[in-house]
Amino acid sequence: MNVLLVDDEQKFALMLAKRLGLRGIHTDVFFSGEEALRRVEDGQSYAVGLLDVKMPGIGGIELGRRLKTLDPEMKIVFLTGHGSDVDYQVGASEADGYLPKPLKIEDLIEILNRLTEAN
Repeated sequence: MNVLLVDDEQKFALMLAKRLGLRGIHTDVFFSGEEALRRVEDGQSYAVGLLDVKMPGIGGIELGRRLKTLDPEMKIVFLTGHGSDVDYQVGASEADGYLPKPLKIEDLIEILNRLTEAN
């Protein structure tokens, strides 16, 4: 499984990638939506995008829309530590998953397995 993780909280993102790696899940980490978009535009594909909702520049919801345009098969899961009710409603309606931070790794693994087994 190849996962794209985009979060401006660098310590959180690197730790989450490490925890996923220990479970055999390859994760490419980016700290901005712009970096992630460039990677996908260059042809890299991912089974799942884990996107922080609130980031400077391109936020997670907009990033998810752009990524789906580039790769309609990519599943999107939003992560948020401080999303509003509106963010939740929009994100939950447009994504394949939505998890609050701090997240439980077991919940994330369950979602990742469910999304990738469906393919």
